[in-house]
Amino acid sequence: MIISVILIPIIAGILAAVLPFRKKSHRQIFLECAVILNSILVWYLLLHHSDSTFLLAHFTGDLSIAFKVDGLGMVFAGLVSALWPFATLYAFEYMTKEEHEPIFFLFYTVTYGVTLGIALAANLLTMYFFYELLTLVTVPLVMHTLTREAILASRKYLYYSLGGAAFAFIGLIMIIVYGTTTDFIYGGVLDCAKIGDRTNILLLIYVLAFMGFGVKAAVCPFNSWLPQASVAPTPVTALLHAVAVVKSGAFAIIRLTYYSFGTEFLKGTWAQNVVMLIVMFTIVYGCSRAVKETHLKRRLAYSTLSNLSYILFGVTIMTPLGLVGALSHLIFHAVMKISSFFCAGAIIHQTDRNYVHELDGMGYRMPCVFGIFTVSAFALMGVPGLAGFISKWNLAAAAVDSQNPVAYFGIACLLISALLTAIYMLTIVVRAFFPGRDFDYSTLDGVKDPNWKMLVPLFVFTFFIILFGVYSGPLVDFFYSVAAGL
Repeated sequence: MIISVILIPIIAGILAAVLPFRKKSHRQIFLECAVILNSILVWYLLLHHSDSTFLLAHFTGDLSIAFKVDGLGMVFAGLVSALWPFATLYAFEYMTKEEHEPIFFLFYTVTYGVTLGIALAANLLTMYFFYELLTLVTVPLVMHTLTREAILASRKYLYYSLGGAAFAFIGLIMIIVYGTTTDFIYGGVLDCAKIGDRTNILLLIYVLAFMGFGVKAAVCPFNSWLPQASVAPTPVTALLHAVAVVKSGAFAIIRLTYYSFGTEFLKGTWAQNVVMLIVMFTIVYGCSRAVKETHLKRRLAYSTLSNLSYILFGVTIMTPLGLVGALSHLIFHAVMKISSFFCAGAIIHQTDRNYVHELDGMGYRMPCVFGIFTVSAFALMGVPGLAGFISKWNLAAAAVDSQNPVAYFGIACLLISALLTAIYMLTIVVRAFFPGRDFDYSTLDGVKDPNWKMLVPLFVFTFFIILFGVYSGPLVDFFYSVAAGL
């Protein structure tokens, strides 16, 4: 079954583009049914998995394409499969104003299967293969509108991703040479007998591989592709910024750190401090740029840039508690950010307005969208009772418990980020609901909330933002099990 959940979206996406559907609605029903069916199969697989490995192809020695369900893979695969059906439903309505729908949904659905390939990879080679494939299937999505800006954004995204993959490939080679296996084993696979006096070389390779995988996670200074990619249709940017691409980068770094090199080898070294300082700088830099940005989707893109490094900050703490904090924010940020991006997409779809200063008074015309956006804004700020508070608390607790002086500065970065997040998110909310006494509401005639295809996903995401804020215990307990290597 494990190979089926990867192939079904790929085949469904291809069929959706080539089959002669009489009506657009028929294609939509076909795709939604395929995606829902696949998500059901994924969850069945996760709940009834075995410890066996499915070998698809063997090359030579220890090199193979293989799949396995483990704790970390369950987290990422569960996230992707839970969000994708709602993202697809939302995309149906959004894409009514766009051209080339069959091609769009071809790559959009194929991306689902490729992302699951990353989540369920049993070894570093398999993950790397699907990681590269993810770049190739998402480039057409970024350039979908075929405007000059979209083409330039897709080129930058492609160049950055391929360049980052080259550095990640060096890490793969070093694991092959100095590791006992390329399989993912909690605690790492490095063979001390092979390393000898080459410790510093391997630490340098880890930093290079971290930055290579970190390109998709938008780590400074390799982050400029992410805001520029916001020219793509909103369903794509939500995928890029909340679920598939950027989370694949963070997921790959978790695999690299905890399952390949191992924290026992890395913790307390100069390499740990270097990567931690880089992600701390990215946290503050992303928030600072978001405050300055006036374009709505690019502001949210810079917010994503910052929040991704929250996840990586937890990773670089290199303790079980750090991994718990990273996994918490990996899940909770995905729900919060896809909600805020879909709100932005609904605004653009209904009004064709793209800038923050154009949103005055819209809260009264689009109460559902801006009400949901307000919830996601408070959650991203870390207000208690919402999902963002839980993950930020776990990260701060991990930093304190680590007794690493560098990590203490990370707590200060989290606090600065929370303040700046309040500024750039609440600015939008205040403009929408409090435009001023002299505001002329006649300029918003015809503006209203979108239809149910957009609103249903938004209400579902809001429900989980609140649910995870008040009842996250079982899920966080599962993260503790993963972080304990169980």
